[in-house]
Order: sequence, then structure tokens, then C-alpha cells
Amino acid sequence: MSSSSTYESCLANLSAKSASIPNTEDLLVCISSSFDSRTTSTNSAVEVFYLLYAASLVFLMQAGFAMIAAGCVRTNNIQNTLLKNLLDACGAALGFYTVGYAFAWGGSTDRNTTQKTFIGTESFFMMGLDFAELSFWLFQLAFCSASATIVAGTLAERCQMGAYLGYSLMLAGFVYPVIVHQIWSPSGFLTAQRETDVLWGVGMVDFAGSTVVHLTGGMTALIATKILGPRAGRFYDLRGRVLDTPKDFPGHSLALQMLGVFILWFGWYGFNTGSIIRLTNDLRYTYVSKIAINTTLAAASGTVTTLFIHTVVQERLTGEVTYNLQYAMNGCLSGLVAITAGCSVIESWASIIIGIVAGGLYLVFSRQLVKCRIDDAVDAIPVHMINGIWGTFSVGLFASPNLLEILYGRSDHVGWFYSLSKGSADATLLACQVVGIIFTAVFWVLNYLGWLRSDSLEEVIGLDIGYRGGVLHKRAQAQNDEVSAKMDDYISEYVKQREERVNLRQMNDSSTHGRSVLGVSLHSLNVLGTSSHEVKTSLARAINSMEQSQNSDDLEKSLKSDNGRVVRSTSALEASTERHVDSDPVQHTHSIQNRDDGWHDNN
Repeated sequence: MSSSSTYESCLANLSAKSASIPNTEDLLVCISSSFDSRTTSTNSAVEVFYLLYAASLVFLMQAGFAMIAAGCVRTNNIQNTLLKNLLDACGAALGFYTVGYAFAWGGSTDRNTTQKTFIGTESFFMMGLDFAELSFWLFQLAFCSASATIVAGTLAERCQMGAYLGYSLMLAGFVYPVIVHQIWSPSGFLTAQRETDVLWGVGMVDFAGSTVVHLTGGMTALIATKILGPRAGRFYDLRGRVLDTPKDFPGHSLALQMLGVFILWFGWYGFNTGSIIRLTNDLRYTYVSKIAINTTLAAASGTVTTLFIHTVVQERLTGEVTYNLQYAMNGCLSGLVAITAGCSVIESWASIIIGIVAGGLYLVFSRQLVKCRIDDAVDAIPVHMINGIWGTFSVGLFASPNLLEILYGRSDHVGWFYSLSKGSADATLLACQVVGIIFTAVFWVLNYLGWLRSDSLEEVIGLDIGYRGGVLHKRAQAQNDEVSAKMDDYISEYVKQREERVNLRQMNDSSTHGRSVLGVSLHSLNVLGTSSHEVKTSLARAINSMEQSQNSDDLEKSLKSDNGRVVRSTSALEASTERHVDSDPVQHTHSIQNRDDGWHDNN
């Protein structure tokens, strides 16, 4: 609407209230109020659209995680892996809707609050949220989904579907919200998002979630994979004996992995820039471009550093110059994770240093995981957990006084390197950056019930077999020649064991007349039909059964061979007898008697 129409509207309104012509002062006040109202409305609309746009980019990262995970697994586990990525988004949405958002943000968005609480207490099932807050809710859900899906790739090819859905609900409903509340909510103990009474006068600065999202997801992945154990054949043979050299399980598609990395890099612009939240407040929109540039530089430096270090090391070890695409991709993601915490409060030169260190840390800890026999199918632990820690720590080193003042309203405690340059050793901000929340109980419970680890025999033939409603009609991609040669036998054993479990369940149901099975041992039958003991021993039982079957076959072949020789000998004897009878019946009779006497003497 034009300024003239605003003037005419104000003039008409004031004239209706007074018989006289409105004075200039009243008219200016009316026009000013009208413009202020329209500006506020426009700013609110821009912020809602901006958060929806950023949330869309962050949610698109689910596709990136899915492509990376699908590319890193073998072809007989693709569908299972993709389904788990889909369940991440679904489980996170349901968990965040019911209680997650309430625990994270409920009743605690006021920066002037004086309360400090463990979790939020309002807005369960989104009750009480006005329309202006819905875009913020969706943006936070996208972050929650990203944290949950980090674990999907780590546990690929060996985690049960029911356990994974339960994990997604638990992380989104409680674990992640508690961490969000402590660091991002104005009512948290560690937060820097309040006006007064922050921790040690500065609070913990984690702008976009190196700790909240990536360290949480990475730490959960480490705990889960440590409890779950490695894939069958990775560090131990099929009989459980330690391999002298860990066996690599190369993914089936580097192209999918590369596509996933670019999707994640693209989504990271929404991840980091969207965390500004209030785009129009205090000219914050002027710093969004700087955040995006820092994100880009960290990713680029992480990629180049990882590729360079790996190439140099390999050249020294083998004498050949090689370029490893997979290491380069994970170096890129490492730089992105590390820059997430401080992308808004550091200068561009510092983002390059952060990316360089992130790439080096990834290489070191990726190799260390293998030495510790921790099986991470996509290297999510060194990428997200290690560089989530480094990214959070780096804020305490490189945080700029000017940017802290602009975005957080305080600059008494700044990055340690800035303090040293001024002759001070103030490390208050660095101390505030040290945080860790570890969650283990849910995985111990799931593992004890046998709901966490997939059937060991199922791992050999591929997890897709258990979620397609029947046995695969094509040969699965095998781990090695030994498995490939016996794949049909493994599949037959899997079908037999599955039928045995079904029969056992039916027998139990008939014996209890439909009552719940509470008295049955967890090591014989549980509500999912597979106990923890059965899950671990099914492969060994299959191998023993196959060996027994092979021994039986060998014995049967041996007996058939012996019988064949006996039959042939008998036939020859009969033919000889017939010839003798035809020539001289009396001589033949004496010959048979002599042969029989000799046989009895020998026996």
C-alpha cells in the first residue's frame, strides 16, 4: 500500500473522531504507527519464510545421509539401510511432536527469564503454540532428525529394525531435547541465550550444533556400535576367531556417496545460516553471508587436507601416489561438522584452520577405530563425534570479540587466542565449551532383550531378506569366496531356523491359550521371537548344521560307492557262475563249495 493511501486512511480515521481537521502532530503519529505495524508484520513474514526455507534445506540432508549410507553398504543391505533412514525422520517427528519439543523448549523461550531448569514443561503435543511459533518448531524438528540419522550408517548391516525405531523415538523424545534445553534454551544451565546469569559470565556458545546435534549423534553411535559389536566377518571370522587383518567391506557405490556429500554440503547452508533464527533483529541478516562463507571454507580446507595427508602417507608407505575419494568426502564432512559451532563468531581465516585440523583428526581417529575393532560402516564417529568435540572446543580458541558482542551481547570472555594477544590468559569461554552428555541405558536394555543386534546368520545373507516378506531369489553379494560358494546353503539354513522359531511360537501360544508369554526365558523366546542368545549363535548353528549335512552326504556317497563295488563284484560272480554251469555243471558245483569253504575259513 502506498504512503498516500496511508495518509488518506489516517486522515479519514482522525476526522471521524473529531469534527475539526486533524492537527499535523496527530496525523504524523498515526502514519508512523501504521508504518511500524506494517514493518513488524513484514519482518515476521520474512522470518517465518526464512525458517521454513532453512528447515527445508536441513530436512533435505536426510536424503544426503541416506545416499551415503546406501553407498557404503553392500547390495544385499540397501533396502534395510534406506528404510532405517526413513524411520529416522518418522520416529523423530513423532517423538518430537509428543514430548521432544516440550522437553527442549516448552515454556523457556524468553531471553529475560531468571529460571534454570533441567527440561521444559509446556507445549506437549504442540499444545499452546501459536501460529508464529510453528515455523520454529519445524526448524527444530529438522535438527532433531539430523542428529538421529547420524547413527543409521554406523549400525548398518547388523541392527534390528524394531530396535532402531525404538532408538529414534527415544533420542528424539528425550535424549536430544535434554541437551537442547541445557545449551540452547534460555532456561538451560549452560546456555548463552539469556540476558543475565549465564554460566561464568559467558555461557556455552554452540551456534548451530557441533555439540547439540553432531556430538550427541556421534557419541550415541559410538556407544551403540560398541555394544552392538562389529559386522560378521569384519574383525572376526564366521566362527568368532580374531582375524589377523581386519576385512574391508567396501560399499557398492562411490557415486551415491558423492551425491550424498554434495546434498549434505548444500543442506549445511540452511543448517548454519538458519540458526540465526531472528533474521531481522539487530541487523543480523548482514552476517548470514559471513556464516555461509565460513561454512564453505571449512569444508574446502577439510577436504584438501584429508586428501593431501592421506596421499603423502600412502606415497611414503607404498611409493605410489594415490588419491582416495572416500577420505576426501569424509574430510569435507569433518570440516562442516567442526565449523558448525562457531560459524557465526569466528573470522574466515580461523574457519580454514578449523577445517584443516578437522581433516587431520578424521584420519587419525578413523584408523584408531579399526585398531580398537569398532565397526563404523560410514565413519560417522570420527566425522561427527570427534569433530563435534573439536568444533565446540575451537570456539573457545577463535571466538572474535566483535562478533560475540553483536550476536550474544557480551564480549568480556572471548576466544583464548584473542585473550593471549591482549596479554591475558582468560580461558573462561574455553572452559564453558567443555560439555558431554552420554546416554547408554537404552542400548543396554535393547541388547539384553535381543532387540538390538540382528540375527548373525541374517547378516551373512543380507538384512534385506528379513524385511521383504520372503527369501531372496537372487544370490546376495557375499563377503568373500567362502560365503559366496555356500550362499544357497546359508539361505536354506536361515529359512529352516525361521520356520523353527515360528513353530515354537505357535506351540507356546497354544500351550498358554493366548495368554502373554511372561514366564518364558529370554534365551528361548521373547516377544519378537528372537532372543539375544539365538541372535548370536544362529550363524554358528547354521555352520554346524551345514557341516553335519556335508558329513552325512560324504558318508552316504562313500556307502553308495562301497555298495557299487559290492554290486559289481556280485554281478561278476554271477556271470562267472553262469559260464561255469554252462560248461561243466559238476565242476562248477565243486568250485562253489571250495570257494564257500575258503570264505568260512577266512572268517
